[in-house]
Amino acid sequence: MHADALAHTNDLHDAGRALANARRVVIKIGSSLLIDSDRGDVDGAWLEAMAGEVARLRGEGKAVIVVSSGAVALGRRRLDLPPGAQLDRKQAAAAVGQSMLMQAWTAALAGRGLVAAQILLTREDTERRRRWLNARATLEALLALGVVPVVNENDTVATEEIRYGDNDRLAARTAQLARADVLALLSDVDGLYTADPRRDTTALHIPFLADLTPAAVAAAEGPNLQSGVGTGGMATKLMAARIARSAGCSTLILSGVSHAPITALAHGARATLIAAPATPMTAYKQWIAGSLEPAGALVVDAGAATALAGGNSLLASGVMEVRGDFDAGDCVRVVGPSGPIGVGLTAYAAADCRRIQGRHSREFESLLGWKGPGVAIHRDDLVLGA
Repeated sequence: MHADALAHTNDLHDAGRALANARRVVIKIGSSLLIDSDRGDVDGAWLEAMAGEVARLRGEGKAVIVVSSGAVALGRRRLDLPPGAQLDRKQAAAAVGQSMLMQAWTAALAGRGLVAAQILLTREDTERRRRWLNARATLEALLALGVVPVVNENDTVATEEIRYGDNDRLAARTAQLARADVLALLSDVDGLYTADPRRDTTALHIPFLADLTPAAVAAAEGPNLQSGVGTGGMATKLMAARIARSAGCSTLILSGVSHAPITALAHGARATLIAAPATPMTAYKQWIAGSLEPAGALVVDAGAATALAGGNSLLASGVMEVRGDFDAGDCVRVVGPSGPIGVGLTAYAAADCRRIQGRHSREFESLLGWKGPGVAIHRDDLVLGA
């Protein structure tokens, strides 16, 4: 395979620019980087340095989400379990190790003046729309409060049928959930090569990929580095990059071996950038418009139609009629006096929409018995002209 077919050699610093321009960044950290393989415990010096990297990105105005492995490895050591333990023992190790992992992250981030929050996900949380919306709402609230979410798979309850299996794919789903601009996958190697650099001294580094072609995927079969405590390799990182690309999120594969990999990238360290074909918001709205069948409709008045055309959210006060039977998070059509306006994800189920239609948001709690979103459809969840 020729490097010219895979690499854009004039874009050696695209990785640094992509990170510099990002508004939201998801950083995935594997067990092989976080856990000292000799001691089986957290590498405190590495974690402290990584907390500094997160703080630096936050200081640049970026929202940062960490996807961190390590719970099972820490719990296994504490319980003195062998690596090949049965599922129930592995779940027990996760239950013990997760608190240890969060204690480490909480202390490291607190030392930088940052608050950490634990988010545990299973595959169903990112693949079932109602649960996806709930997870997204929590994540958005944490980011708005300036918190650093630390995400891990909920190995305590996940079975083989519902688990991700590796945190690269979990990180990609998290990037989708957060509508992140960049997914940074920290690895044992500084990106993709044309062959395995450990075995082939002529292997060339690939700094940039505009697309995930079969040749690019084949390249990952060589440098598929895998540690004794981790579960992912380069192939899983490319699978994660494919998921991220579908959400408009670019992926960086970079070495996390040094104590300051993000800073090193800003100073020209090598990495592989896998570009996304669209922005996260564009990809998200394309998904709404093209992948979801409307389950009902909200008929709005002329004032609401004008407000929507101006880029505003749909307020319940402008809803005149609710058609169909749908759940919160379902796609519905928005219809104005002159006909269809667009489609969007409703914040409320049909029955609740009927209770609040034509009413002001300050009345919602008394009408519903609970305090929900202040809009019927948020502008981020609305596609006009679809």
